[in-house]
Amino acid sequence: MGLFDQIVGAINNPNQEASTNQLSSILGTVQQLSGNLGGDSGATQVAMSILGGHVRSALQQKREESGNGAVQAIINQFAGTDPNPQAVASLFSANQITEIVQSISEKTGFDLSQIQNLLPTLVPLILNLLKTGNDTQNPNQASNNVLNSFLDADGDGDVDISDMMGMASRFLK
Repeated sequence: MGLFDQIVGAINNPNQEASTNQLSSILGTVQQLSGNLGGDSGATQVAMSILGGHVRSALQQKREESGNGAVQAIINQFAGTDPNPQAVASLFSANQITEIVQSISEKTGFDLSQIQNLLPTLVPLILNLLKTGNDTQNPNQASNNVLNSFLDADGDGDVDISDMMGMASRFLK
């Protein structure tokens, strides 16, 4: 089952945190960011897609080093729609941030400083998408099926944050 299917399933499951309001809030923040960047939603989605791949790698590494509980703790602490530089620092080293910013700039044409300013908002948004699978009774439990779907992706491009955001937008209409 794909990531978007997992999120829709979580919305329909009263035992999971996902809600249409949560999804709307995430999408609204992305649209606002796109507007702040000159209205280029396509480039913003490309940026999210690239960043999503880096977030996946960082969370997979954290899971290998410290287990599912540590990954769930990061998501619970840093998921949101407000900028949070600590969310970025919790996942990436300074060198990784530089590489991510350069990679996004090359693919989107955004200025390096624009991207640097976007990361503290985009990382919590991606984590917020992953938080949709949290158990409402025990959010610290490491049985988040949305997170597991995201982390267990085989890297073939099937799970793409940009595509998922587009599907979510259509779902809410």
